[in-house]
Order: sequence, then C-alpha cells, then structure tokens
Amino acid sequence: METNVITLPLFHVVGYRIEASVEEFESGLGKNAYLSLLERKDEIANKKNDHVILMQIYPIDPDFNPQVDSFINIVCYEVSEQGKVPSEMISHTVNESKYVKGTHKGLESELSSSYDYLYGQWMEETGHEPKHYDFEIWDERYQPESTDNEIDLFIALA
Repeated sequence: METNVITLPLFHVVGYRIEASVEEFESGLGKNAYLSLLERKDEIANKKNDHVILMQIYPIDPDFNPQVDSFINIVCYEVSEQGKVPSEMISHTVNESKYVKGTHKGLESELSSSYDYLYGQWMEETGHEPKHYDFEIWDERYQPESTDNEIDLFIALA
C-alpha cells in the first residue's frame, strides 16, 4: 500500500453518531446509518460534496479492542461551515492534524488488512504514533462488494 503523510486543516462534518463495536456496526447499524444519510443528504446545509465520511473515534485505553469494545462512529458529510443540523444528526469539528493516508483496494470485507498494516507495520517502521481517531472517505470509487472498490483511509498522527 502506498502511503503519504499529510496535514489537513480543521474541518466540520454533519451526520449520524453511532456508539458501537466493529462487530455491531457491521451487523447492520452502519449500513442503516449510511442509507439514512443518503436519503437525507439534501437536508444538510453547506455540504461540500457527495463523499461520505466514516469517522471513528476511539477511547484512550491501552486495552481497547475495536472488534468488541464500543467506540464512536460518525457517518457524515463534510460541510464548508457549520449550519443548522438536521434532527437526529450531530455536528462534529475535527482539528488540524497530520495523517497517514493510504488507499484500501479491494472488497470492503478485507478492509481490516489495510488497517492492520497501517496501525501495525507502518507505525512500527516509521516511528509514528496514532492519535485516537481515523476516518474513511467513500467517494465515487466506493463499491463495497466489488474488487474494484477503493477507500481512502486517514489515521491521525500524534
């Protein structure tokens, strides 16, 4: 996987907040939130584009296991400025940060191998430390059931 370290400025998102483990999220909670977000996207003021973001915010706990422990998932859109937030949705601000960016290529069901590489081998080889969150961008290349699927991954760096 090709990686780049980049700095992104502060940005704002609006969408659905779900507290769940990876297992719970993948059991249907995530898909339901995604479909609801698509249905209601025109209600979100100042939406920058049609790229869906999956923001994942983890507890600061050395024993944390995302497969079974709950954490915050936000299925959302980036907005150019904060405006009125539709009912049942939240607004979240992400501060400027450095990120390692990589692109997962292949089935969404194989995404964990890309995360394992970035959080494991890449962090070890480069000496970087992750912050407590990451996010994915699901753009026009997002085809979860296809081998042509591509998802950009951004892991915040300390």
